[in-house]
Amino acid sequence: MATPREVQLRIKSVKNISQVTNALQAVSASKVRKAMQAMINTRPYATKAWQVLTHIAGQPGRDTLHPLLISRPEINNVLVVLITGDRGLAGAYNSNIVRFTLQIFNNFDVPVRFVTVGRKGRDLMFRRGQEIIAEFSNLPADPSFVDVSAIGRIAVDDFLGGQSDEVFLVYTDFVNMARQDPVMKQLLPLEFETGEGRVADFVKAERGAAAAYIYEPGQAEILEEIVPRFTALQVYQAVLESLASEHAARMVAMKNASDSASALADALQLEYNKVRQQTITNEMLDIAGGAEALTSV
Repeated sequence: MATPREVQLRIKSVKNISQVTNALQAVSASKVRKAMQAMINTRPYATKAWQVLTHIAGQPGRDTLHPLLISRPEINNVLVVLITGDRGLAGAYNSNIVRFTLQIFNNFDVPVRFVTVGRKGRDLMFRRGQEIIAEFSNLPADPSFVDVSAIGRIAVDDFLGGQSDEVFLVYTDFVNMARQDPVMKQLLPLEFETGEGRVADFVKAERGAAAAYIYEPGQAEILEEIVPRFTALQVYQAVLESLASEHAARMVAMKNASDSASALADALQLEYNKVRQQTITNEMLDIAGGAEALTSV
């Protein structure tokens, strides 16, 4: 049985850990609110960009409007943009998205290359022998569109250069504070059909009668500007979704750790009381035994 001093040291250690987890929980709660606000702020622009792009791409001769809209008859190579976190202590957040990605692409019919966003995803994919052509880590705590636009540019250049015939985006979708779901969406060529896993689900654009737009200077010029930008916007919004998911997962994990530490401290305190009580009982028995020995002399 442990001595009272050993139990006290364990109680002190557990309480110190609890203070750390409580602090991390508070920090994550603050960050997840900022990340959620950033997601809300991007939705109006994303919705309007989507409406304009969908309207133009729905015109006759879509396949000749822009190369990023053209589906290729044969798929020989695939590029995957994988978004994870830079740090751990977020429960199963990083391992879930990596496992989800490997389940889909580990035994894919064609060669698959990766662009990783986040150190955890980079390290896990590298250890599993996957080909990584680019990696982005240490993004700002509140990333702007400029901070992540290079990721979309790599995807666009790789697709236009013929190195990949399809580009997929894998990230964690923020549903609520207790639920974050791994999601895969096709990034290139842009798809406009609704349904599971389609780009149309990426923004919640309202449906209704198609509006009549007049484009200046013209459809081709607008598409040349808006299609690559909208591709980068999808990556940006996925990064914001992943950040919110990471902070929410870390907040929940730290709350669970704090609760476990509190329960463990209570259990150790009970053990300490038992050990202390047993020590006092033994001391009293020794005193009584000594007194009895003196009276019998």
